[in-house]
Formats: sequence, structure tokens, C-alpha cells
Amino acid sequence: MSLAGRGDLAARIYRQFVDAIIDGRLRPGERLPPTRELAQRLEVSRNTVALAYERLAAEGFIEGRAGAGTFVTGKAVPAGAAVPGAAAGDAADRPRRGRAPGDAGVVARRLWRDLPTPLTRERRPDPAYDFRVGTPDPRLFPLATWRRLVAGELRPSLVHAENYGDPAGHPALRAAIARYIGISRSVRTEPDDVLVTQGAQQALDLIGRVLIEPGDHVAVEEPGYPPARLLFRSLGARVTGVPVDSEGLDVAAVPATARLVYVTPSHQFPLGAPMSLQRRAALLAWAERHGATVIEDDYDSEFRFGGRPLEPLQSLDRTGRVIYVGSFSKTLLPMLRVGFVVAPASLRSALRKAKQLTDWHGDVVTQAALARFIDEGLLGRQIRKATREYATRRELILTTLLRDFADLLRPVPSAAGLHLCARLVPHGNAGTGVDVGAVVARVRQAGVVVDNLATYYGEAPARPGLVLGYGRIQTERIEEGLRRLAASFRPS
Repeated sequence: MSLAGRGDLAARIYRQFVDAIIDGRLRPGERLPPTRELAQRLEVSRNTVALAYERLAAEGFIEGRAGAGTFVTGKAVPAGAAVPGAAAGDAADRPRRGRAPGDAGVVARRLWRDLPTPLTRERRPDPAYDFRVGTPDPRLFPLATWRRLVAGELRPSLVHAENYGDPAGHPALRAAIARYIGISRSVRTEPDDVLVTQGAQQALDLIGRVLIEPGDHVAVEEPGYPPARLLFRSLGARVTGVPVDSEGLDVAAVPATARLVYVTPSHQFPLGAPMSLQRRAALLAWAERHGATVIEDDYDSEFRFGGRPLEPLQSLDRTGRVIYVGSFSKTLLPMLRVGFVVAPASLRSALRKAKQLTDWHGDVVTQAALARFIDEGLLGRQIRKATREYATRRELILTTLLRDFADLLRPVPSAAGLHLCARLVPHGNAGTGVDVGAVVARVRQAGVVVDNLATYYGEAPARPGLVLGYGRIQTERIEEGLRRLAASFRPS
């Protein structure tokens, strides 16, 4: 509380409290400090504070409760209302803390005002039939085991250890990640090459910070992962979408000026097809020829339902052009916020500096617990268990789509991940002319949430469709959810 300004001290104290109540900084029911305590804090007499409290009480802002203290009342005061009894010059003395929505105030750069946020989750109860994309089933998470591991890391020695950890992440977790992805994904790496991040999104942010200059050209998949596209734009890049077909990114369509290429080759997001070996080789050759860098986001690759996984770009790279990104958001839980980057040695120092400047380091307890989870073989066991459950859901969705939606939707072939894509059938069938956005809106009213494929395009999609996730929906709810979806295609 500041007593600067004109007028006697009691009046200044009064105005400070009124401003706080009008602005909402003091809410109904909040207790004010005792007059003696506040007087000592402000170095004024107790009578001065008492006079201010008496005036506040007389005008209905506060009330005294016997034996309890003084509290803000529940009477509403319109925002921007004049302070009762204040002199005309008093308004100029008060700091302008509250602003109406139309006031200028401090504004963000135009880019941030114009940037869309298509993946913002609405704060509402989970839908009865939840086909949302990108969320695993929390019921499959081994909570009791995780609690044991976290409790085991909360030791006095940890609390009294050095205040800050290594920006690159907990050494045990970096070693565990290097071993795990070396065996499961054939990624060529050592612990020193691994940098632990707050999910894959921070990994992309760090890479962008150390590689992208304002105005640089970045190529992304079209359709593709919107948060990556928006992130690169926020860093000042010119972002261009490159078409994706059944073999993955069309390398021939990548702009020659692109400095960075972002791809999801193991399980293209959102269509689901893997990038063919020929396209992988072509992309690596293109990157070397143009001096560009490739970000390989190994999205959803852990959950496979058939076919042999192709070698990661990182393991095929011989010139240090590929940065490998992964996370544990789908295999465990998004709320853990643990991801990682495997980068060429030439970027190691810059990425660590960027990480330290961004948030110094992540949650040491979570990282240490995850290291034990991996080393004890629990992650592999968890993935096998979850894959069996997700395979059942995926097969049921595919069977139902082929049976009940044959004239409407055609599933895009894929063999991994937590979602599948289905496009409207070609011209001449029942799907022609269907407004997918209207279908998505109608079915939401029936308690079913699905994603519109159009939201994953930077520009207008050539062919509309839906994206159906099976991470959260219970198996027994799938058929009814899809029945309601079918009904939404044919409204009465």
C-alpha cells in the first residue's frame, strides 16, 4: 500500500482500500488487517487507520464482526465507479489498475493477437463419447507404482542438494532414455546427446530458438500438427505447408529456401501413414544438399498394431542434419510434462543454454522417478498393456466404419498411434456435399466429440474428413458413439 499523493493520510488509506475492492483485488469475505498491525506497517498512528476503516464501514465497503475482525462486504461496486466522497482531483492520484476491455493498455505484438489456438481444450466435463485426439487413457496409468517411485525420490538428501539441477535433465533419466530409444527405436545416441524437456512442445521451442532467425523459411506437413506450425510462426518464421500423400511428405514440393523441415515420419499426424524408406532417403539427401535441418517428431510411434517399424530418420542420418524429438505424454500422462531432444553434437551447447534461459530445468523428482520406471522395465510393460487395450478399440472403430459408414467415410490406412483418420468418400457417393463442420457440431449436442480434419490444415483442405481418437473412450461406448455420429450425417 502506497500513501503517495494529496490529501490527509486517512483519506489516502481509504482510497487505497476502495480501489482494491473495486478492482477485485480485495474480494467479498476477505479479512482486513487489524488497525494496530496496519498502522505499524504504514508507520502512521492507529487513529489514522481507524478513521479510514470507519469511513469504509459507513459507506458499506467493510463490516466488523465481533471477535473475528473486519471483512469486505458482499456489496457490489460497479467497475470504474466513482469513489464515494472523493474529490475531483483524487482520480488522477490513483493508479489505473483496472481497465475496461476496450482500453488500450499494454498490448501484445500483433502476431500474438492474430495467432489462433485451435487445440485449446474447453473447460467442461468429459463428453460421454470422447473421440478426441492426443489423449491417452488415464485409467491405464499405473498410479500406485508411480506413487511409490515418486515417494522413493523424496529423500532428505534431495531436499538439501544443490538448489538447481542440470538444464539438460537428470543424468539417470538421460541415460535411461538413451538406452530405451536405442533398443526400441534404433536411435543412435549417448546420454550426453539427450536433453530432457517439458514435453515435445518445449523441445520444438528450444530447437526453434537456436536455429530460426526472423524471416527464416520453415516447412511443415500439410495437413499437420497445428501447435508446431503456430510455434514456428511465433518465432518469426515463414511457415509453408508441404503436401502429404500415402508415402508421407512430398519431398519434391519442399521449398528450396526452407531452413528447417518438421516431419512426423513414423506415424504422420493426423493422417497416420508412415513415411516410406524412399521418401526418408530423399529428405535426408535434400537436407544435405540445401544445408537444412530436419526435426523428426516420433509422434505416437510406441503404439503399433501391425507391420514392421521403419528406421528413424535419425538412425539413417550420416551428416548430422536430424534432430529427434519424443515425449512420454501418450505412453504415460500429458500432465507429467516430460519430453526429450536428441540433437547432433554441434547443437548440444546451444540447446542447453536455451533450456537454462527458458526454465533452468524440469521437475527433478519426476525425472528421477521416470528413470527408475524405465530401468525397471515398467515402461515397456506399460506400453505392451496399453497397446493391447488400444488395439481392441481401434479394431472396433475400423470394423464399425467399414460396416456402417461405407458410403460416407473411408479410413486412411495406418498401423500405429492413438487415432485414425477417415476421409469423405469420393464424388458421386453419399458423402458428397456433406458439411463436416456441421456434422461435428450436431454430434457434439448428442454427447459425442470428434475432430474435424480441416482443423489440421494451414490452408483449405483438398478433401474433408474426421479424425477419431481412441485413447480415452471406453471400449463399450464406441459403437453407441459411432451410431450417434452416423445419425448426425443424416439429420431428420
